Amino acid sequence: MALWIASDLGVHEKRCIVQAGVGLSEVPRNEDWRAVRRMSLFQNKIVEISSCPICPELTTLFLQENKLENISGKFFTSMPKLVVLDLSWNRALDRLPEEISRLVSLRYLDLSRTEIAQLPIGLQKLKKLAHLNLEFMMRLESISGISHLSSLRTLKLKDSKMSLDTSTMQDLKLLEYLEVLTLDITSSLVMEQLLQDSRLVRCIKDISMAKLPEESFKMLTLPSMVSLRNLIIQSCGMLEIKIEEMIINTCFFPNLSKVYIQQCNGLKDLTWLLFASNLTHLEVGFSRELEDIISKEKATSVTGTIAPFQKLEHIKLLDLPMLKNIFKSPLPFPKLKYVYVRNSPKLKKLPLDSNSVDSVKALVIYYCEQEWSDGIEWEDEATRCRFDPSFKPWYITR
Repeated sequence: MALWIASDLGVHEKRCIVQAGVGLSEVPRNEDWRAVRRMSLFQNKIVEISSCPICPELTTLFLQENKLENISGKFFTSMPKLVVLDLSWNRALDRLPEEISRLVSLRYLDLSRTEIAQLPIGLQKLKKLAHLNLEFMMRLESISGISHLSSLRTLKLKDSKMSLDTSTMQDLKLLEYLEVLTLDITSSLVMEQLLQDSRLVRCIKDISMAKLPEESFKMLTLPSMVSLRNLIIQSCGMLEIKIEEMIINTCFFPNLSKVYIQQCNGLKDLTWLLFASNLTHLEVGFSRELEDIISKEKATSVTGTIAPFQKLEHIKLLDLPMLKNIFKSPLPFPKLKYVYVRNSPKLKKLPLDSNSVDSVKALVIYYCEQEWSDGIEWEDEATRCRFDPSFKPWYITR
């Protein structure tokens, strides 16, 4: 429907084919392919494309969420104006033909959630390609030659099989127009190289760090990451996470909204979160030495003053046996809706007072152990009376 509306409000409907979710088993045959500009065939049952349509005006082709297994090379040979191609969510698609190089006008290509293991060499000839999505490609082995895509502005690699190595890092550095990057890091050496490249750091929107051993990465020093929105750190051995300069009012992470930290057993605190002023979701778990979310001692050494977690909506604390504090004193939580605490017996006090939230009706505090809930130390009786109705045992909700 959106494509139909965009096509001159239906006046030139022959320029637009929309057959989404109608159970197609093959690409429709149309005598007037030469006039078609936009085609949407997503959510069908197309298994194979072997036709060779002549479509000189086609600019947009949606084929996502089909059952594609094979695309003939000749399918791409007569689409000189194609700008957008979406092949995502074709779980059985394991290769692309070399003839994809014939899509000389292509600017947007989405291959996410396909089973492609090797990108065709022909892909490197797409000099106008600006946006490439390779996320959740669980068989992807390499992006070798990515530097040939000289116009690339967006490159999404997160949750794919391939691991960045030093050679791939050099390729990324050659992408001079890159603006958005999502990726996974499993090498301390690659992580170090990445954080030293200020231009690439500015591009990172979503990053996962996993299995970085303590012996090679005892301290993680984060630079300013102005584009970062999502951060995952798991199974890492670093003893501390800090930022380059502990100065308030510096925009280190102005867009960071979600942080997940799991199985980082060397960490004692997460005081660097003071500088994530727009954080909405925080999940920390299975980190046996963590004592503070925000350390009182480290927070007092920060130049300036700041009230953290002003945008926080969701906080989840799992299996943190040494955790004692979230913050040193009660905080305002104007957005808070969800708190979940499990197996964190030393967390005796929450940073709440009777004025912390505007409406307790919007807040739920889930707990797993009745003993923990009964042992909460409140700021005063007014605070207890205000928040006690928000406590709910988790087992009832499952």
